[in-house]
Amino acid sequence: MIALKSPREIEQMKKSGEILASIHEELREFIKPGITTNQIDQLVQKRIEEKGAVAAQIGFEGYKFATCTSVNDEIAHGFPSNYRLKTGDIVSVDFCVDYRGAISDSCWTYGVGEISELHQKLMTVTLETLRLGIEQAQVGNRLGDIGHAIQTYAEENGFSVVRDFLAHGIGPSIHEEPLFPHYGTAGKGMRLKEGMTITIEPMITTGTWEMQMDANGWTGRTIDGSFCAQYEHSIAITKDGPIIMTQQK
Repeated sequence: MIALKSPREIEQMKKSGEILASIHEELREFIKPGITTNQIDQLVQKRIEEKGAVAAQIGFEGYKFATCTSVNDEIAHGFPSNYRLKTGDIVSVDFCVDYRGAISDSCWTYGVGEISELHQKLMTVTLETLRLGIEQAQVGNRLGDIGHAIQTYAEENGFSVVRDFLAHGIGPSIHEEPLFPHYGTAGKGMRLKEGMTITIEPMITTGTWEMQMDANGWTGRTIDGSFCAQYEHSIAITKDGPIIMTQQK
């Protein structure tokens, strides 16, 4: 069942999203060669708690960390570790903030030092697929319109869209209905309604869209070792168009 949110609930989710976005803004300067993904995780948790919020991922279905830190061929749900980032890596940092019961969720991919032209293009194209997907998040449109816009642009640029991880509804739980892919056919799928709050979070690879799971049961990675980028915002569907609740400055 999909819970439609009131304007008051959306405003509270925007406050949660502002906290989350401010931390991503700090990560732009923090992430550099030599730091570990554990250090990223520790900083994010510290900042969330300093702002009077809760790192919502800790304990979610048994997950132990404040963030998912997915490096290079890791698609999603990478575990923070003592791995030291090196020049040329890309790292996607995904986390959720619970502020007074309002949940926000956003992922951003960061280049570490100087990265290759291919991986810079991957990041640029993936961010643009997010923008195009959000553009379709209009009252009366269908979920397939979002996926179609993302898939079309990614594939036109020679990249692939991951099939196995889905976008989802959000608030007051991390994962709610509807669940939907980042590929599809325009005009198909559930119709979007005012008051829906969803994530849009395309995961785009330089190679195949196919993935395999690590032994930890959480981390997905490309089967061919190709790099993956992911960008995600939490969105509210309103009569005046989509509101990005995790917008960075």
